[in-house]
Amino acid sequence: MELFPDPYTTDGWLLSVDGTPSSHIVLGEPRKLIFEYMRWMATGIESFVSQHLDAEKLRITHLGGGACTLARYFADVYPGSRNTVVELDRELARLVREWFDIPRSPRVKIRVDDARAVAQDFTPASRDIIIRDVFTDAETPYNLSTVEFFAHCHRGLAPGGLYVANCGDNSDLKVARAEVAGMLEVFDHVAAIADPPMLKGRRYGNIVFLASDTPLPDAASPAAAEMTRQLLGGGVPAHYRDAAWVRRFASGAKPRHDVVAD
Repeated sequence: MELFPDPYTTDGWLLSVDGTPSSHIVLGEPRKLIFEYMRWMATGIESFVSQHLDAEKLRITHLGGGACTLARYFADVYPGSRNTVVELDRELARLVREWFDIPRSPRVKIRVDDARAVAQDFTPASRDIIIRDVFTDAETPYNLSTVEFFAHCHRGLAPGGLYVANCGDNSDLKVARAEVAGMLEVFDHVAAIADPPMLKGRRYGNIVFLASDTPLPDAASPAAAEMTRQLLGGGVPAHYRDAAWVRRFASGAKPRHDVVAD
């Protein structure tokens, strides 16, 4: 892992893991999110919380730690929240505490463990939001993108909870479509946030997926309009796509399943 100062942001730092940018932190400014996909996640989550969850008692699990950027963000936005970050790399977890202004437990707890193993052991209905943001060599590990994994997360969520995923994919969008097909086997509603070139399959990039058994805003709703206003205001304008669009997007795709050893 490597840590670089951000030449464009005062007190900004970029964490790179295996040569891939992993996280960005601005010291003293937990609400400053530089990575666009993190801003998209924050927009979708905050919209959902405002409509469906108790902001004073949020239990948020972050599968994938990095610099704990989003855990730090939500600990500031929702001071009563409890954020648990699952990070596989013990040394990274130690250094993040040493380098950055991460709130202490119980506001932000860092657990050194494997994300899939943690998901399989989720206590039923024990968290309100699960955020998956795990990458190995710029790809989400296969076992964190299967129907079985989504089912573990679904079981761990309290009724009406929210699952959020950062999906990185190439222009063919095969991974994204397979993930959505899998989520739709487990969750009643799935929506997406991404910039138009990515949604049209023009390049590698990130798509944020939101999944819940609680209905997500349809395209014509005031909530979707407000999210769109916020999403278009960033450096990389993004669009919110509702459940109807997502179902069309996933049409014909085959969901992934766990590989069972012979």
